[in-house]
Amino acid sequence: MPKDAKTKMSDQTPPPNIEKGQRIAKVIARAGLCSRRDAERWIVEGRVRVDGKVVETPATLITDPTTVVVDGKPLQAPIEAQLWRYHKPPGLITSHNDEQGRDTVFNQLPAQLGRVVSVGRLDLNSEGLLLLTNDGGLARELELPSNNWLRTYRVRVFGHVDDEKLALLKNGITHDGVKYGSINARIEKKSGRNAWLIVSLSEGKNREIRRVMEFLELQVNRLIRTSYGPFRLDDLQRGDVQPVPRRQMIDQLGTKLNGAGTAIKTTKTGWAKARAKPNPKPKSHKPRPGKPGDGRKTARPPKPRS
Repeated sequence: MPKDAKTKMSDQTPPPNIEKGQRIAKVIARAGLCSRRDAERWIVEGRVRVDGKVVETPATLITDPTTVVVDGKPLQAPIEAQLWRYHKPPGLITSHNDEQGRDTVFNQLPAQLGRVVSVGRLDLNSEGLLLLTNDGGLARELELPSNNWLRTYRVRVFGHVDDEKLALLKNGITHDGVKYGSINARIEKKSGRNAWLIVSLSEGKNREIRRVMEFLELQVNRLIRTSYGPFRLDDLQRGDVQPVPRRQMIDQLGTKLNGAGTAIKTTKTGWAKARAKPNPKPKSHKPRPGKPGDGRKTARPPKPRS
């Protein structure tokens, strides 16, 4: 083998003594203490120690979470991932802290939920389905553009609207220097210059629907998200929050749970992650008794009882 080839192979092979583990910010977030971003900030501020020593970088890898201390308190064990459906009312900010002092979604949630983060956002005047989770890794996994999850909205607009105008959105548009991907929109009902639209998109840029409708010279006066991927608002009332059942999480999310590094407790004795359903076993075909003269063995008649 040429010397250069040996050098390249050695460069690509990691040294065997590299310590494996998870980034400390992720470990702190999985314990439900804060978001990963906040954990990184706390580390920079010197609030996190491992084995009694101040952690200097968020890139530190941890193999034993019990060695982590935050603000003088030992880190709790990682919490089990949960997901909730929440009907966000208008007038709330989807943020943990608002510089303008406005009321937030998280201030209105029941205290027993503990610390949760949102999957995506809804702006101040928007309402409808907002997914919440106690696992920041799972939230990021569900927000990935590669999922191509449809988000569907009912949108009330004012102005002149017709199907030909809405068809312009199917191939994507550029508005104020921002390029927006394909959007499906149709008229649900119409009365004069007011109309309700059904709008579906998978990109989800900041204030996307409002800006796209602005491009069509339509004014949005109500916006309700009715679904996010496989999860629906259904009859959930404003301000209500309901947990997504464990089995539904596994069925709907599948390998996304594994990608987030999320353990799912399915039994009292152990932990299991979502797995693909195994292929059914092929049915066994037993030979049937043959008929006289067809070349197959015939079944023996039962012996008469004495």
